[in-house]
Amino acid sequence: MKSSIKLLLFLLVALSATSCVSKKQFAALQMELDVANKDLGKCGESLNEYMNRLSACEQDKERLKADLRNAQTADQLRQEQIQSLKDQLADVKMQRDKQLSQVGDLTVLSQSASDNIKETLSQLEKKDKYIHLLQAAKTKADSINLALAVNLKGVLSQGIEDKDVEVKVDKTVVFVNLSDKMLYQSGSSNLTPRAIEVLGKIAQIVESRPDLEVMVEGYTDNVPIKNSCLEDNWDLSVKRATSVVRTLQKKYNIDPNRLIAAGRGEYNTLASNSTPEGRATNRRTRIIILPKLDQFYDLLNPNMAPK
Repeated sequence: MKSSIKLLLFLLVALSATSCVSKKQFAALQMELDVANKDLGKCGESLNEYMNRLSACEQDKERLKADLRNAQTADQLRQEQIQSLKDQLADVKMQRDKQLSQVGDLTVLSQSASDNIKETLSQLEKKDKYIHLLQAAKTKADSINLALAVNLKGVLSQGIEDKDVEVKVDKTVVFVNLSDKMLYQSGSSNLTPRAIEVLGKIAQIVESRPDLEVMVEGYTDNVPIKNSCLEDNWDLSVKRATSVVRTLQKKYNIDPNRLIAAGRGEYNTLASNSTPEGRATNRRTRIIILPKLDQFYDLLNPNMAPK
């Protein structure tokens, strides 16, 4: 009996000890779990911070890509103009060398002939000065046109397909070719909402350069048209040009004294009218941005030539 009681007491003591150890382990594990949860929360905050930094880096990357494209476009236009100036200079030098060679071949001359040579050389010198004047004028005009073209491409590049808008520099002017399907409702001179948006962007540049004039030229294909409002393609091309001019004046407050509307009809084609693609190319509107004539002639004033 006493042995049984001793055994029972021993078992109770053993069970009590086991229970105490389990509670301590549980408390330790609970503490470790709490620490792990705190660390997990901190990791989540760090992850959100790094995600925000990554998003900012992506935005900076896209902005840098856009800046690079604009710089490449400006560089390409400048290289084309530099090559054009080199070609002109080479031609002028060839003409001058040819004239000097002809003068050098005259070995026996009378006094009168000698005076004529002096006069010729004087004229050549004046011609050289005028050539330098022309080159300086062209360089200034090219610089203005280059900056204008880069600004137009930058403004029009947002949300506009390349096939709908084309910006070019041609001699002394910058022009923008706009596709027919983007500007007008089919077979009419009514502008689309998309056209209003594009003309608004062009108006921003035009308004910032009050020293320039704007000519709008309408073109059609050779498909005949005749209705109660239109006699032929001449009428359609003129009405389309005046629709653009009217929008620039009334909606975007461009001074009408700077605006010119012209219709070119089905002529001055860019492609053959024998295919649908060619006809689509020929149906276009060209917005030409050019210096006023009095300012252009100022560039040729000898008193304004570089010394």
